[in-house]
Amino acid sequence: MAHYAIYFNQQWVGEHTAEWFAGRGPLARAVVQEMKDAGVLLYAGGLVEELEEAVTADATSGELLFTDGPATERSEWLGGITILDAASEDEARMWAGKIAVACGWPQELRRFK
Repeated sequence: MAHYAIYFNQQWVGEHTAEWFAGRGPLARAVVQEMKDAGVLLYAGGLVEELEEAVTADATSGELLFTDGPATERSEWLGGITILDAASEDEARMWAGKIAVACGWPQELRRFK
């Protein structure tokens, strides 16, 4: 078994109506439940969209500093992540595809080292 991250950047979501998002929620929750039932889900969740709520911890100067906000100015940021324990890359791809279909926006899949 290997651990995989399935994630999306907030900008990949696109502009949609509240009704559209409401319709996606049950689909996404069903995939998460399916992953739980299959015993592959380690974690799934979305992140707060407001970047000003981020906190950066930086020790590169030799002293640990905490700063409110993101580490750098960026045009894209992480919107949500799912961590799973899959038997193969093919299985992980299948779950990434199910999440992409349920959410209605792209997902990226990467294996942990």
